[in-house]
Amino acid sequence: MESPARYKFSVILSIIISLLLGLVSFILCIVSEFKRNKKEDLRWNGKLCYLPSSQAFGLGIAALVSFFVAQVIVNSILFKNSCSGGKRNAQHKIPTVARLLLLISWVGFGVAVILLITATSMNRRQPYGLGWLNGECYLVKEGTYAGSAILILVTISSVIGSALLTIKTNQADQGRKIHTMG
Repeated sequence: MESPARYKFSVILSIIISLLLGLVSFILCIVSEFKRNKKEDLRWNGKLCYLPSSQAFGLGIAALVSFFVAQVIVNSILFKNSCSGGKRNAQHKIPTVARLLLLISWVGFGVAVILLITATSMNRRQPYGLGWLNGECYLVKEGTYAGSAILILVTISSVIGSALLTIKTNQADQGRKIHTMG
């Protein structure tokens, strides 16, 4: 069994790593907003369109990966803290506010991932006649990556808040236990 000091250190380190990954993802989204394809990048030959690949494609993939890893790290802390051996551990509870924050984080995660996947795939090369959808070229709407960046901050803040509340509640509950010899 892990010592309390070692467990506390690993939890804090995991939260710091996920926070840093969330910030990296946020920054990559902001940079993608500026590097995305713009109207002047679109080429039209009268019948078909063409868009070159933009740097936002690679940046968007990197943002997705770092965001996904950050979400997995913090949720694994919550899982480890609230589950034991595949069944619910009665001593470790997730408080109501923490559950609400966890729900907000998963909804934000889902919406942000959908926005990022869509925007990133639209910044891939769209050759003549083989555009993004039905052979037509599409541009990422201004603000899509910035909106994703904000959702990333909300998601990471919510899931870290949920983890911290859960850990704090469980530590307080353990401090109140009375051990009897019998």
